[in-house]
Amino acid sequence: MKNKKMQKTIALSFVFVVLALMYVPILFLIIYSFTYTNSGLVGDWGGFDLRSYGYIFETERNGSFENTLLAALGNTLLIAVTSGLLAVLIGTVSAVGIFYLKRRMKATANTLNQIIVVNADIVTAVAFMTFFFLIGLRDYGLVTLIIAHTMITVPFVILTVSPRLGQLNKNLYDAGLDLGAGPMRTLFTVVMPQLIPSMLAAFAIAFTLSVDDFVVTYFNNGGAGGINTLSTYLYTSFKQTRVVQQLRALSSLIFILSFAILLFVNFRKKRKAKKDNSPIHSV
Repeated sequence: MKNKKMQKTIALSFVFVVLALMYVPILFLIIYSFTYTNSGLVGDWGGFDLRSYGYIFETERNGSFENTLLAALGNTLLIAVTSGLLAVLIGTVSAVGIFYLKRRMKATANTLNQIIVVNADIVTAVAFMTFFFLIGLRDYGLVTLIIAHTMITVPFVILTVSPRLGQLNKNLYDAGLDLGAGPMRTLFTVVMPQLIPSMLAAFAIAFTLSVDDFVVTYFNNGGAGGINTLSTYLYTSFKQTRVVQQLRALSSLIFILSFAILLFVNFRKKRKAKKDNSPIHSV
């Protein structure tokens, strides 16, 4: 009995330590987003101040364009949303195609997809840079980043959608064809509507991966004369003497927004599960 209590205590302690290591730094980030100092050094407290949040949306100061954070945020969202939508479309169609392959071909396709997932980012980044150079896309920018981000997130979409396909009736596609619908119509009107929840989850993953990516973006954004995203802007900012304090505020807003969305989704799931399990009352 004592051994079980001890094991439970150790297990809970380990869980709390891991959670603390993950969330305490974020807590400090949020706390220090509510201050503003002339030094800009991390750890300096200049009293409660909301200027960091106000400066997020500032694009011009003293007549010169000094703050490109808003532009970097706009580029990041544009690339993430566009590549996420393209990745969901391409990845979902690919997952359906893989699902209806024969066993050996399906195993080969899944293996190739997993190789791309575990491939080192630096290899993928240099490969895309070389590929764009060879095909003549030497003007790196939004187009090259959207293409690269789409391709690096498609494998994750396939991995997210495939389990849902395994839960569907294998004769669903054939049933659509037997009822007179063509292959494409059957795919988009019969199969895909069944995959909407997993497609939404896949888009969330693709969006997050795109926003978070640095290596592929750094090698394919055009260098110093190219476009900035949040990851590359953060990298260049930390090489300067002062750390841009608006990044603390923006990072805090992103975390709070993500946390709020997660709470909302979980609340909806719980409410739906409770409603589905509730007894049916006769009128």
